[in-house]
Amino acid sequence: MERIFDKNKIAECIAKSRYHAVLESLEVDFYLIRYEKGELVSSPFQNELLFQIVEQGSLNICFIRDDGTRYSLSNGTADYFLGDMDIFYPKSSNIYAEALEPLTCISFSIEKHRKTLLSSNRFLVLICNSLSAKIGAMTAIDAAPASLTERVMSYMKYKCADETLKGVEQAAFHLHCSARQLQRILNQSETAGLVRKLGKGTYKLT
Repeated sequence: MERIFDKNKIAECIAKSRYHAVLESLEVDFYLIRYEKGELVSSPFQNELLFQIVEQGSLNICFIRDDGTRYSLSNGTADYFLGDMDIFYPKSSNIYAEALEPLTCISFSIEKHRKTLLSSNRFLVLICNSLSAKIGAMTAIDAAPASLTERVMSYMKYKCADETLKGVEQAAFHLHCSARQLQRILNQSETAGLVRKLGKGTYKLT
């Protein structure tokens, strides 16, 4: 992840946005963030609340349950909003956004500018439209079929701090499988080079 504060580059990106009229009316501190393919653009592990608008590239937004079951909510391309729900609600512990390719976002802090955002009718109209579209899309989603191995990999990537599983018994409880099943999958994944054993009951994604 790279943050860019070059005023000319920021102004250029805002001018190209379909929301340029509204953005230019907001008195907020804009900057750009560039993400590499596979980087998490938004996750529960991030402490800073950011509002981000995709300027270039694409991302996948998914809902990961505690058992590793993955629901694909949508794909976002240019002009997609991230952080719109965070303006009003506590940050979800299950929603993740991941860059599908190199990605550039127009960004600013929600906490720093919350009062400004909530006082702008034009900005709030955009947010209402965005949230309505997302709610409509969520009514039609189903969980993507996944094997236990796939759920273990998702659990480690999205639910474990630093992508490190600590404690086979506890993880098996969340994954709704036996400790023996989970240990067998971890052993197979280690042999396949997908995970690395750090110690007793501790494994990290490679």
